[in-house]
Amino acid sequence: MLSRKNRLLLFKLLSLFSVVRGYNILVITLAQYLASIYILAPDLQLRKVVFDLNLFLIVTASALVIASGYIINNFYDAEKDLINKPTKSMLDRLVSQRFKLTTYFILNFVAVIAASYISFRAVFFFAAYIFGIWFYSHKLKRIPFLGNLVSATLSIAPFFVVFVYYRNFETVIFIHALYLFLLILARELIKDLESMAGDMAQGYQTIPILYGPKVAKVLIAFLIVLTLVPTYLLIYVFDVGHMSFYFVASGILLLVFLVLLGKSDVKMHYVWLHNILKFIIVGGVFSILLIDVDVVLNRIL
Repeated sequence: MLSRKNRLLLFKLLSLFSVVRGYNILVITLAQYLASIYILAPDLQLRKVVFDLNLFLIVTASALVIASGYIINNFYDAEKDLINKPTKSMLDRLVSQRFKLTTYFILNFVAVIAASYISFRAVFFFAAYIFGIWFYSHKLKRIPFLGNLVSATLSIAPFFVVFVYYRNFETVIFIHALYLFLLILARELIKDLESMAGDMAQGYQTIPILYGPKVAKVLIAFLIVLTLVPTYLLIYVFDVGHMSFYFVASGILLLVFLVLLGKSDVKMHYVWLHNILKFIIVGGVFSILLIDVDVVLNRIL
C-alpha cells in the first residue's frame, strides 16, 4: 500500500501528465520518427535515421515545446475548462499554477538548449515556435477562424522542422501535409462547437458564437470535402504502398462524419465527431508503417 504522501505525489504526476497531454506528445514523437523513416528519408539506412543525434534533438525539443504549450494553454484556459471539462480540470488543479509556470519555463529553456546543439537556425525556429504558442494562447485563440488557422499551423510545425532538416521537397509530402492540416483545422472548429458554453462565459469570440453553430458546421463540412481531395490523390495518384488502404478507410469515415455532422446539435454529438477526427489522425500515424511493411528488413543493414 502506498503512503498518503506517495499517493499525493502519484496524483500530482498524473495531473501534470494530464496537463501536458503526455499521450499526445508520445503520438507526435512516434509520428516524427515514422515520417522520417518512411516519407522524408526513405533512402537512408534505418539505423542512420533512428540513431541520428540531430533528429533525436529535434524530436526532443519539439516534445518539450509542445508540453510547455499545453501548460500555458491550460494556464489561460483554467476558468473556461472548469465549465467545459470539469472532471479533467479537477485533476489538473492538483498541480498549482505557480508550479505549472515554473515547469513551462524550464521545458522551454531545455528545448532551446537542445536546439543549440543542432544549429542557430534550429534555435531560431524553436524560439519562434515557443513565442507563437504563447501568443496564440494569450491573444490569437480569441480571434475567430484566425485562431483556428494558427492552432492548426502550430500543430503541424513539428513535422515542418523535420521536413526542412531532410530537405525533401517531393510533391507527395506536401499532399500529406495538406491532408493533415485540413483534418486538424476541422477538428479545431469542432472543438469550438464543443466548448461554446465555456467560451461564451469567458468572452471568446469563436465562429459558433459569432455566427451560430449552423455556419460553423457548414465551414467544417467544406473543410472535410476539401480533405477528400488529397485523400483521392494519395489513393490514386501517388504511391503510398499499402497506406492507400488507410486513406480509403479514412475517406469512408469522413463521409460518415459529414452525415453525422448534419444531424448533430448537442455537445455529446460534437464530442463524438471530435473523436472520429482524432481517430483518423492517430490512425494515420500508425498507418505510415503500411507504406513499406518490409522496411525494417530491407534497410536495417
